[in-house]
Amino acid sequence: MPWNDQGGGPWKPNNQSPWGQGPWGQGPSGSTPPNLEELLRRSQDRLRNILPSGFGGRGVLWLALIALLAWACSGFYTVGPNEVGLNLIFGRYTGKTSAGLNYNMPYPIGSVMKLKVTDRNSTDVGSKYVLSGRANPTQIDVPDESLMLTGDENIADVKFRVIWQIDPVRPEDYAFNVRNQEETVKAVAESAMREIVGRSQIQKILTAERKVIEPAAQELMQRVLNEYKAGVLVLQVQLLSVDPPASVISAFRDVTAAQQDLQRLRNEADAYANRVVPEARGAAARIIQEAEGYREQSVAEARGQTSRFLQIYEQYKRAPDVTRERLYLETMERVLGGADKVIIDQPNGQGVVPYLPLDELNKSPQPTGARR
Repeated sequence: MPWNDQGGGPWKPNNQSPWGQGPWGQGPSGSTPPNLEELLRRSQDRLRNILPSGFGGRGVLWLALIALLAWACSGFYTVGPNEVGLNLIFGRYTGKTSAGLNYNMPYPIGSVMKLKVTDRNSTDVGSKYVLSGRANPTQIDVPDESLMLTGDENIADVKFRVIWQIDPVRPEDYAFNVRNQEETVKAVAESAMREIVGRSQIQKILTAERKVIEPAAQELMQRVLNEYKAGVLVLQVQLLSVDPPASVISAFRDVTAAQQDLQRLRNEADAYANRVVPEARGAAARIIQEAEGYREQSVAEARGQTSRFLQIYEQYKRAPDVTRERLYLETMERVLGGADKVIIDQPNGQGVVPYLPLDELNKSPQPTGARR
């Protein structure tokens, strides 16, 4: 046959095949091909030379068992106190483990993912930090993220920070349901803030509603992430700055200052009204009470005089002469009681003694006015 070394081939002289040697014949140098049994025997001889004397097939078996045991022990792993371990078998999630020493099938059958579920992560929207040489990180603005349209068709420059962490209850959602988790959190945060700002007016955003926007954005972010089953807990949303665009910030500041002046003047007017109105009401109440008191006094005096007159009239009907005399005396006493007077007891001035007005001498002389 042409492939046999004894028959020779038609293509080459020296009985060689066109590929240099036949599959079972001699090679180009005339050497015989290696035998498979010879190769196995040589390999066993080399293994015996490497292993200690007396280490036969049973020793190889023990060596294989030790290697298998070492491979099985490589499945033990430790989970930190701030971590949760996710066990995978052939890439499929099989369960989670808590902090401490745990076991899973070793590589390449099994693997473990460790997630830091208690660490707080921070994501800034509208600004970012850039490293420049050896200096400290420099914060730069990102207008594409911070410029937002308000409900009254104005533009606000909103920069805020989101503080979040992996949900320790369902960390597998964070690991398997969402790709690029940090970018997803940032995109959801920007979208939620744009929706909240789009429902508000710019003046309220710049002044009173800043504390309302933060919890509203946090609630909306958490609801969207729960719908995504992202396994993320939003802990806090912090507004870093809310300003008008740089091109119109001076005009907005003037408007804000004018509104503050308006509010200040309004507060002063309210304070003046709150002071004057109670005073006027108090004065009116005092006048009314005085009038009512005067009315009661006048009525009481009139009733008293009426009662006195009626009582006198009753006595007059019983003894007219005595009553007239008593009325006369009482009247004269009331009229002449406080006046200077001289009483002459006898008629026609008889029996009048000389009168010396000593009381007039004791009076101090009155200063005379300048004559005209």
